[in-house]
Amino acid sequence: MWKATVLTLYPELFPGPLDASVLGRARGEGLWSLETLNIRDFSDNPYGSVDDSPAGGGAGLVMRADILAAAIDSVPRNDRPLLCLSPRGRPFSQSRARTLAAGPGLIALCGRFEGIDQRLIEARNVEEVSIGDFVLAGGEVAAMALIEACVRLIPGVLGSPLSLGEESFSESGKSGRDAGITLLEYPQYTRPRVFEGREIPPVLLSGDHRKIAEWRRAEAEAITRARRPDLFGPGPIRRDNME
Repeated sequence: MWKATVLTLYPELFPGPLDASVLGRARGEGLWSLETLNIRDFSDNPYGSVDDSPAGGGAGLVMRADILAAAIDSVPRNDRPLLCLSPRGRPFSQSRARTLAAGPGLIALCGRFEGIDQRLIEARNVEEVSIGDFVLAGGEVAAMALIEACVRLIPGVLGSPLSLGEESFSESGKSGRDAGITLLEYPQYTRPRVFEGREIPPVLLSGDHRKIAEWRRAEAEAITRARRPDLFGPGPIRRDNME
């Protein structure tokens, strides 16, 4: 079973959205599991504090290496990577989500305050991961997003595995120059046929599957070029190497 373990100062935040809809149903069916550990339980003082002033001075507080190490060492790794959610981390990608989903699970360390003692990161071989170029109050929300991105890729979690192949950042190409290319998803439409004067594109109602596929491909390329030109290299399309 794929297992996520979250080390946090606020275990009451979980499972939160991870227990809703298909994710919650899949957890109930035993397709994946979630456990949380309260870092304060490993504190060495009666007040449960886990931080101290930064060496060299400065604002805020830094989470202590010794307390975090005790929390981490209490968790069986079982070949699971230890990830720390951090804005300075390596950007998280769909490729990384696929790799993690195919493994035994992950351990997520949620930081708070000004950050984590660097010695802990080095001593426990912690992989720092970022979900975007912005700063949150703590790593919990980022951990939820990362876990959701992985869990939905576990076989059996989604009702239709076909949808995974056509969404944003999927490897939509099948062979030749298109093999493994990365595009944002094409626009989606459903009933009613006309909404506030806007009609569903006629090609989608034509029943011509070849033309529909061509239209969707063209729209996906246009959206990707407009919104994420970084996904395109000097050639027509750049392959996804964001892992």
